[in-house]
Amino acid sequence: MGLVEKLNVGIVGAAGRGASFRVAFEAQDMARIHAVCDVREDALNAAAERLGASEKYVDYEAMLARSEIDAVVIGTPMHFHVPQAIAALRRDIHVLSEVTAGVSVPECRELVQVASASNAVYMMAENYTYTRSNVLVKELVRQGLFGEVYYGEGEYLHELKALNEITTWRRKWQTGIDGVTYCTHSLGPLLQWMPGDRVARVCCAGSGHHYTDPRGDQYENQDSCVMLCQMARGGLVKIRVDMLSERPHATGNFQLQGTEGCYESARERGGVNRVWLADICEDEQAWMDLTDLEADYLPDMWRDPPEAALRSGHGGSDFFEVMDFIQSINGEIACPIGIHEAMDMTLPGLISQQSIVQDGAWLDVPDSRTWV
Repeated sequence: MGLVEKLNVGIVGAAGRGASFRVAFEAQDMARIHAVCDVREDALNAAAERLGASEKYVDYEAMLARSEIDAVVIGTPMHFHVPQAIAALRRDIHVLSEVTAGVSVPECRELVQVASASNAVYMMAENYTYTRSNVLVKELVRQGLFGEVYYGEGEYLHELKALNEITTWRRKWQTGIDGVTYCTHSLGPLLQWMPGDRVARVCCAGSGHHYTDPRGDQYENQDSCVMLCQMARGGLVKIRVDMLSERPHATGNFQLQGTEGCYESARERGGVNRVWLADICEDEQAWMDLTDLEADYLPDMWRDPPEAALRSGHGGSDFFEVMDFIQSINGEIACPIGIHEAMDMTLPGLISQQSIVQDGAWLDVPDSRTWV
């Protein structure tokens, strides 16, 4: 794929989540926000001004057909991600899609087939894989300091009952379906810490129902859902997602275990991410603060990040995923979260929703690579 002089980018969902990509794109020499789209026409003028876009659309298909955009950022509710990505990919327009990649297995299969046939890049914007601590752990794994990694945990504990009533799509797609409906933030980093592996089978169980919505209706999603993932290489991963329980938020809890080391992220604000590595820790019973390893092991991207990265969304991770998206389009790097990586992060959650209604049965997770 040839180098482009300047990418024209369209953002759909520009009055909502899509607006948070402004700083990340403004800092890129190779891209500019050219068009914005949102069904909330009353908010569109303000979104265009805020994002510096010269074109405005209330109809997504019209933006794809009329605007001279090279790429689109999909920042809309989850159930729009696949149809909007497919519409762009069929026009060879590059796609950066918010998570999750899709809300059903059949539509994910169609997305894989369309993405594989398209000349455009598809990337899923899983920003938790770009946080400073998660990038550092990935590098420690890459250098072999954990030995053979065989177990991991991820938790996304984010009480959202009030937000369900504001962004009403969540009441269906996040808390209106039983099982793990939003696993990519937890599973994404773990898969990168187990390179070359994927989830082969899952089972899922829930903790019951203890809350009702403002109309008195029971949430279909059980309060805490736990998904066990058997990895293709034999390892085990545990994912817990809870968007209903009354508690402080803890959206980035992780654990990792290898033959030569282990990692436990902080479970409270201001806590310490701690790591133990056999080759580095002199005391076999003493943890280290993860930040103590930054001087020797932190990748360059986080050593001296540009000021724009620190101002962009999700602690700077939005900046780096946009940078990787642009570099992928230009052929400078392989897309780090392409269509199959996106499926590896999304499909286990979709299969967990089948498992939980089958009393926690172990079910196979399809490998999207076989769909092409």
